[in-house]
Amino acid sequence: MSESITLTATIRTDVGKGASRRLRRLEDKVPAIIYGGDTAPQKLTLSGNEILKASQIEAFYSQILDISIDGSVESAVIRDLQRNPASGRVQHIDFQRVSADKEINVNVPLHFVNEDACVGVKMSGGTLTHNLTEVEISCLPANLPEFIEVDMLEVEAGSSVHLSDLALPEGVTVVALAFGADRDIPVASVTARRGASDDAAEAGGSGASC
Repeated sequence: MSESITLTATIRTDVGKGASRRLRRLEDKVPAIIYGGDTAPQKLTLSGNEILKASQIEAFYSQILDISIDGSVESAVIRDLQRNPASGRVQHIDFQRVSADKEINVNVPLHFVNEDACVGVKMSGGTLTHNLTEVEISCLPANLPEFIEVDMLEVEAGSSVHLSDLALPEGVTVVALAFGADRDIPVASVTARRGASDDAAEAGGSGASC
């Protein structure tokens, strides 16, 4: 688990598109909403500068956040985040409350390791491709990993690492796999070098004629 991220929020009473635009433009604030659990949804306002700093941390998008709302702290994950298409600044955030005893579905990043030493690349000249950069998992909040590691060391040219091949922490499952074997898609692939099969065939033919 990564170090916890705490955001400070206040209850927002001035609502509507016009009010949200004023918050963003004049006060450098980010409108948000938090919902879920047994508590009614609450409209919030957060510091634009605080959100900017937090959004540069990878864990901000996939880990449980502590939202301090007028002195009361709630645990939540980001369910939706809207950005300005021109500037990239966060314009609105949807938070979902989490409970310690209820499983949550969260997209967590994939960290690929041993790519330089991958046998399919190093020994066969293949090309490594990332098919996914994150994966949706289900687990209790206490079991939520910061990321899922994908070891590419022994992946040969022409082979792929699928969702079912991922080494998952205890208590963590991949959501897609619950819907059948046809959802077991590749996470990363090593494509054989173009012409490699022809080279192998020629080599085999040369050996036979000697």
